[in-house]
Amino acid sequence: MSFRTELKEFLMRGNVVDMAVGIVIGAAFGKIVTSFVNDILMPPIAMLVGDSKFAELKVVLKEAVMSGADVVA
Repeated sequence: MSFRTELKEFLMRGNVVDMAVGIVIGAAFGKIVTSFVNDILMPPIAMLVGDSKFAELKVVLKEAVMSGADVVA
């Protein structure tokens, strides 16, 4: 068998096609959730809190000092 024939047989198996469909649906669902959170859920919370810059919003539970070796990138 040629490479092209074997590749076509592999890709046409149900598992590969199902996985590809799942990835596409997952990506679309991720965009729906992101849009829901950013456009529907966060504006009322921003009105209640009074600040829409949630990336800068912090709550310090305990002050800590870390050395450079403790930081993991």
